[in-house]
Formats: sequence, structure tokens, C-alpha cells
Amino acid sequence: MAIEAGDFRTGLTVIVDGDPWMVLDFQHVKPGKGAAILKTKMKNLKTGSTQERNFNASTKFDAANIQRKTAQYSYSADDTYYFMDMETYDTYELSEEHLGFNKYFILEGMDVTLMFFEGELLDVSVPDKVELTVTETTPGVKGAPTTQTKDAMTETGLAIRVPQFIEQGEKVLVSTADGKYSGRA
Repeated sequence: MAIEAGDFRTGLTVIVDGDPWMVLDFQHVKPGKGAAILKTKMKNLKTGSTQERNFNASTKFDAANIQRKTAQYSYSADDTYYFMDMETYDTYELSEEHLGFNKYFILEGMDVTLMFFEGELLDVSVPDKVELTVTETTPGVKGAPTTQTKDAMTETGLAIRVPQFIEQGEKVLVSTADGKYSGRA
């Protein structure tokens, strides 16, 4: 099925130069002269790299047929993350490099969605928000404005900024899109 660049939306997967790419962000730009341009930020699902690319709005692409399967994160060893399909007990593995920023949002026993293209495991999709425990932070400053933040470290190694009232050992919600504090859990 052909998809025009003008029909792009976040999360759409298309074939570009023979590889499956996911649209992370896009913006329609109409210059004073000429045809509309679509500025996109895309992730190559095979290599994990992201690029900003521009397309003519009428450029056509084939849809990437991505299969999704729910699996449970088991453990990591030597920069490799292992996932298990709980129905068939098949085990899948991805490198830490390939997981990229998602490695900070995966906890042992967590259900994730594995993404496959032509039988090859490409990536892991995590929920929009995850609950993480704060393992390190400085004590809050009494009388500090509620908008003032401080540094904190989570159990997965993600460094975030949290409000002054968050203490070590508390569970917080973190957005997986940008890795920012979203509230108490």
C-alpha cells in the first residue's frame, strides 16, 4: 500500500531506501514558492539511528509491515537484553546499543512489545509512561518554590529532574518520549 509523505503521522512505519523507518516527528512547511515540504525526524528500525529528512509532500512510500508481539523482559548480561514470549517461551535478544534510550524504561518482569520486520527483531516498544524508583537524590530544601527541581537518579540509571518534595525511595512516573518526570506514582 502506497503512503504519501503528506499523510505521515507519528508512529507510522514506511520503507525508505529498502529499510523500515518509523516517523518520530514531522512538520509540514509551505515555502513562499514551490511545493510543500515535509520535514521529518525518523528512526531506522534496523540500525536504531535517527535522521532528520525532508520530502516532497507528494512523495510515495510503501508501508512497512511490522509485526508486533508481546514479550516479558527477563534480564540483561554483557550489554545484551533478553526477552521471553510468554506463550511460546521463545527467547529474543537485543543489544544495549540497539535499544538506545529505551534501556532506561525496561524493568525486570515488565511486558513490552517486540517489533519484527520480515522475521527479524528490530526494536522494543515501551509504554508511554513507566514507574521508576528514585535511588539517589539530595534532600529537599524547606520553603523552596514548588516549581524548583533537583537532580535524581532512577533504578535504571536514568538521570532526571524532580520536584523538591521527591525523596529517595519514592516511585515516580517518567515519560518514555522525553525521559522527564511526569508525576508521583
